[in-house]
Order: sequence, then structure tokens, then C-alpha cells
Amino acid sequence: MRWEPSRYAAFADDRGRPFHDLVAQVAWPARDGREAPRRVVDLGCGPGALTATLAARWRSSPVVGIDSSAEMLASAAADPALADLPNLSFALGAIEDWMPGPTDDVVVTNAALQWVPSHVALLPRWLDAMPSGSWFAMQVPGNFGSPSHALMRSIGASGPWASALDGVLRSDPVLDPAGYLGIMLDAGFAARAWETTYAQLLPGEDPVLDWVRGTGLRPALAALDAADPTGALTAEYVDRYRAALREAYPASDHGTVYPFRRVFAVGRKP
Repeated sequence: MRWEPSRYAAFADDRGRPFHDLVAQVAWPARDGREAPRRVVDLGCGPGALTATLAARWRSSPVVGIDSSAEMLASAAADPALADLPNLSFALGAIEDWMPGPTDDVVVTNAALQWVPSHVALLPRWLDAMPSGSWFAMQVPGNFGSPSHALMRSIGASGPWASALDGVLRSDPVLDPAGYLGIMLDAGFAARAWETTYAQLLPGEDPVLDWVRGTGLRPALAALDAADPTGALTAEYVDRYRAALREAYPASDHGTVYPFRRVFAVGRKP
């Protein structure tokens, strides 16, 4: 699947707030006297603007953003604001293939692990490999039972597109906070986990559709485009989904309120 950085960035403030709430829980300098992490990694960094805030926070530490999307990394390379951070770099790579190095003192992954079906099995391996005193901070969307995603699946299962979308949209790609907390505690980390539902006020005529077009709807659109290159099947599905979203998320004079649940977990290795 191809990512569209400009579409993803259309709601940059709303997408960025959970990231800032997450990294605020990483308490560095470390207690062992190291003023700066030896290396900071952002797994699933996207277009890089949020990764840049890590490089600005720890200016003496190398900060690397890793993403599997060449389109996202091309957007990062073209962003002149990121060129002012000499400690910031980016690398193309799949999260599934990554392992922590001996100097990876801070690892952050924000709204990325839901795309990795094996992440629950990978987490214990990553945590075991991380160095003493390191921090691991993760956030994933927890809204797969919300109307935006439930309608995406139910409409996808009940139309001429059903065969093309069979098995494409998962209903349970992430754990609840207790599940991630247990993984961290079992790995020996001092950890905390929580969830937050953000009442996002979105502008525009079909803002929830615009939101999911940049993220969760992408697998369905890719599958439909492959099944019918004319685009007719995609258009019919999107029209029916749009109508259902308008009913589920009615607009007000202030905009459309889109409740978005996020799941967080942060831990430090003794």
C-alpha cells in the first residue's frame, strides 16, 4: 500500500497530540548520570515532523526515524524544517525486521504497531534486547470498535465488494492497556499503561471520512482498486460508507466531534 503524506498531514495537530502525551512520560536524564540517550529510535516515523521533536529535545543524541513507506521518508527528506537538525536521520525499513541495538536508550513507536500483526510477539524480544536503563514508549489507536471502523467492516462485508475485502480489515489488531502493561512487566520493566479518548473536533463536510482515508481505510481502498481498476467499485463503497458516517457522526455548528480512543504504555528497564 502507498501512503499519501499530504493526506496524513491534513490533521497534523490531532494526530500529534497523543505523541506528545506519550513522550512526556519518558523521564530523561537517566538516574545513572547519562545526560542524554546514546541513541533515540522512532519506529514508524511517518513524515518525520514528530520525530524532529525528539531530535530537538535531545540535541546531542543521534535520533533515527524508521519507516517502511518510501513516500513518507521522501516527504521527510523534502521538509526544510528537518534540515536544521543535524542529529536527525531517517532509514527505510520494516518494523518486523528491526531489533534494538546496545545503545538504543529511548525507543518510541506512535500509531504504528497496529499495522504489524506480529507486534505482540515482537515486543518481548525487543524489550529483552534493550540496554539497562532504557525506555520504551508506545501508543496505538484503540478505536477499532468505534462506528468509524465497525461501519467500515460491516459495509465491506455486505455489498458487491465483499469478496475483495474479505479478510482485509481486522477488528482486533491491538491489545488493551492491561495487555501491554503485562508484557512490559513480564520483561522486568517498571511500566505504566493507560488509555485516553480524545474528543477531536474536525472541520469540513466529511471529516471522519477524510481522517480514515489517511489511515485505517487505506487497506480497503487498495484492495478495491486492485479488484476494479476502473474505480467504480471503490466509489460505490465509499459513497455508502460516507452516508453511514454522516449519520454516526452528525455535524454541529462547531464541527464534527470524533471520539478517538488511544492506548499507551511506557516503561523503563532497570
